[in-house]
Amino acid sequence: MVVLEEPLKKIVEIKNYIDGDWVESESDEKRDIINPSKLKKIAEVPEGCAEDVKMAVDAASDAFPSWRKTTPLTRARYFFRLKELLEENFETLARVCTMEHGKIIDESRGEIRRGIENVEVAAGIPSLMMGYNLEDISRGIDEILIKQPLGVFACIAPFNFPFMVPLWFMPTAVATGNTYVLKPSPWTPLSMVKFMELVDEAGFPPGVINMVHGNVAPVQEILRNPEVKGVSFVGSTHIGRDIIYKEAAATGKRVQAQCGAKNHLVVMPDADIESTIPSLLSSFFGNTGQRCLAGANLVMVGEDEAWVKSTLDKIKDAAAKIKIGYGLEEGIQMGPLQAEHRKERVLSYIEKGVEEGAKLVMDGRKYDSSGYPEKCFLGPSVFEGVTTDMTIAREEIFGPVMSVMRVPNLDEAIKTINKSEYGNAASVFTNSGKTGRRFQYEVQCGNIGVNIGTAAPMAFFPFSGMKDSFFGDLHGQGRDAVDFFTESKVVIQRWP
Repeated sequence: MVVLEEPLKKIVEIKNYIDGDWVESESDEKRDIINPSKLKKIAEVPEGCAEDVKMAVDAASDAFPSWRKTTPLTRARYFFRLKELLEENFETLARVCTMEHGKIIDESRGEIRRGIENVEVAAGIPSLMMGYNLEDISRGIDEILIKQPLGVFACIAPFNFPFMVPLWFMPTAVATGNTYVLKPSPWTPLSMVKFMELVDEAGFPPGVINMVHGNVAPVQEILRNPEVKGVSFVGSTHIGRDIIYKEAAATGKRVQAQCGAKNHLVVMPDADIESTIPSLLSSFFGNTGQRCLAGANLVMVGEDEAWVKSTLDKIKDAAAKIKIGYGLEEGIQMGPLQAEHRKERVLSYIEKGVEEGAKLVMDGRKYDSSGYPEKCFLGPSVFEGVTTDMTIAREEIFGPVMSVMRVPNLDEAIKTINKSEYGNAASVFTNSGKTGRRFQYEVQCGNIGVNIGTAAPMAFFPFSGMKDSFFGDLHGQGRDAVDFFTESKVVIQRWP
């Protein structure tokens, strides 16, 4: 057994980063951060309070006038320097991510790369932030549109991608001239701690980028503080819709709340099965199913029973070979759930599926954790005979569970997808261009894959979403992000 070196050698006492300094939280309460693979304490993080957020927002407000006047070219140069530091510390960042979250090292490396790509895009802000103009809208009168920053923005980040998700938002916000307050997940704060150390080293002016830790109280203050102009959130639909979107919008803030999902992956009879199966396994079981783009329902199309059985047998055979264990151990293909209560949640859905009549053909409760403590580990589960009225077909499980559904044709596959209250992602596997185009045209989801298992947009495209998967009107990443973090000001001028 070869285990990669762990970069965290002792318990980390986590602090806030406010106005260019590492400061203690005003809250005395702390929670332990546990490596879910080894059940070993690796850090302590403050529970946080409103006073922490007020200090960070005040620092960001004070820094905004000067930062706004800093030229876009100069702002971009900070991100070039930050990108260099991220590359230099790439492997350390990935291993920290694995230690606090549990995902395997290659998944962590992929997450760090996707985060860096957002920094790279932000470095192009002198072009991305350009407005437009037209001479002589009337005789001797010209009109121009310019994009201007608004002030302080904030991010409320999730546990499942602790490094990447904050970078969907922060680089664009800051590059366009705003200042920022980041609140990492209280379950996985270490990735952002390491990131902010590099922000500090890159030399961003004090107050431009701040970080506060905690749970409920800091979130409430972010939503209520009048100096915060907008909030970016990734998490469950309940929190995103009923708390973040509702309360932030009520105070006039801009909101982009990217929420829950129930993604369908459709396999047509003409699909290339040999290349499809690895995509399916990665989608359903990658990151231990803890992705808003993870496959949830596998929709098999057609009446050919022999083809369906052969395909499902190949999927189960491949899933059974997935090696489970600590993500820093070479050869491991799936890590644990991030915390014990997350495993308990998935177990409850497995039990619900059995209770409602689905056939559990692969039981993830029976697994080999490669000798590591079993409290957070779970193997791949596969249900067959799943119908649209079952709980496991409708609700987000957020774990390594595949629910197999059968439909006779593409019409029914599209109806099944569009009937879902969620609209995050959907994919189709086919060799037919006609099928692929119809799928992308008719399916009511924001991210569509054609022969792609995980339809994850690149940093220069928006991470889309529809229905109960997104609340707001401008998404993270890409041109949407530039528009979200700026106001379009129109100037009409005449010089007699």
